[in-house]
Amino acid sequence: MTEECNEMIRAQIQARGVHDARVLDAMRTVKRHLFVPTASVDEAYEDFPLPIGEGQTISQPYIVALMSELLDTRPTDRVLEVGTGSGYQTAVLSCLVADVYSIEIVKALSERAAAELEQQGYDNVHLRVGDGYNGWPEYAPYDGVIVTAAPPEIPHQLVDQLADGGRMVVPVGTSYQELLLIEKKDGQIQKRVITAVRFVPMVKPKTN
Repeated sequence: MTEECNEMIRAQIQARGVHDARVLDAMRTVKRHLFVPTASVDEAYEDFPLPIGEGQTISQPYIVALMSELLDTRPTDRVLEVGTGSGYQTAVLSCLVADVYSIEIVKALSERAAAELEQQGYDNVHLRVGDGYNGWPEYAPYDGVIVTAAPPEIPHQLVDQLADGGRMVVPVGTSYQELLLIEKKDGQIQKRVITAVRFVPMVKPKTN
């Protein structure tokens, strides 16, 4: 799959403006086909999302690379990911930072991702099942926060867990979604719209 991966990076990612060398190296390192269902392996390096079960998807490679670049991480950073999903974005982040704390609301997905990440040797990731809207306050503040499902509005509990000088990348909206870059500087929040996107909705736990 190395040839397919290199073509993905050239045609889908670099050609669309992602040039961060560390991100490109991470995208080369992580074997995307191991994070998709067996039936989708032949499409693993194509430029579109793929279903991973439980009504969820793995984002297209370009979006994974773009969001990773927007975080502008350093090797010493601690990052919070909301929406573990297949574990692919988690693995990419693992190559870029010191520690990744990732929350997934669907237990079956979290367990599957945990097994794959462990098998592939990503030992700086920490997973839990829970409500992503609450974040993971025990390990806050985070240098970066990345959200891989779309809340209807910016989740302020997650912004609160962002370190000063940190960045948060989140798709926001319902029928129309925008990918936002949020930066916290001297306690103030700056927001920038990056592009229109389409993510699965960010959901809350079901109540009886």
